[in-house]
Amino acid sequence: MVTNEEGRAPRRRQTETRNRQVIRDAQRALGYQFHNPALLEEALTHRSHRQGPSSGHAGDNERLEFVGDAVLGLLVSEYLADAFPASAEGALSQMRARLVGRDELADTARRVGLGPLLRVGRGEERTGGRDKTSLLADALEAVIAAIYLDGELAAARAFVLKALAPRLRTARRATPEVFRRDYKSQLQEWAQQRLRALPVYAVTEESGPDHRKTFAVTVEIARTVYGDGRGGTRKMAEQRAAKQALARLTSAEARGVVE
Repeated sequence: MVTNEEGRAPRRRQTETRNRQVIRDAQRALGYQFHNPALLEEALTHRSHRQGPSSGHAGDNERLEFVGDAVLGLLVSEYLADAFPASAEGALSQMRARLVGRDELADTARRVGLGPLLRVGRGEERTGGRDKTSLLADALEAVIAAIYLDGELAAARAFVLKALAPRLRTARRATPEVFRRDYKSQLQEWAQQRLRALPVYAVTEESGPDHRKTFAVTVEIARTVYGDGRGGTRKMAEQRAAKQALARLTSAEARGVVE
């Protein structure tokens, strides 16, 4: 007669084998070999996974996320201070905020390939948790912390500079003024100065499931629609609408046709 413990043993071995493979795949994707793989396992474990029957012994990644946020902020600050030695603290802070925003970190996590490597619960699995912006951004910060704790600051620096390389290169080629104001702020300033009116944003459509919605937004000034945009968040859609409106208005101004 097979006992419950004997029956669970093969499943436990399968889980352990699968976990080891995930760790190997993750190390290849990250380009870093851990001395203590348990740190990486923790970084890849969302709290929903611990509620499942096969959660194992790893804790979730919230503790590492806390550390990673600080390490990432330090390393990006270090990079910006070197790239823009003449810039004031306020300008550097605004640049850093743009570079380490949730959307930016989630995009980086997708590029690295973190989503398929995450350990999530059944509920998150069903609702597309592996591609959620907040979950991916948090996981990336946790991974940064794991690398920092495993290989100290030099290892974390090497990973961050590699993972964020496209955005950091763009930042180095830009000027602090580019980061000072987003498109909505620029459009508001332009509209107030030229048209004596404020932009008004309206959501015209919401589509898709709750975990992956798409928003359509228009922006009008003085009852005239000048731009529209779509995005995975209302904020993103508004930024894209503002960008389009700003391009149209500045082009029209150059031709002398703005009322």
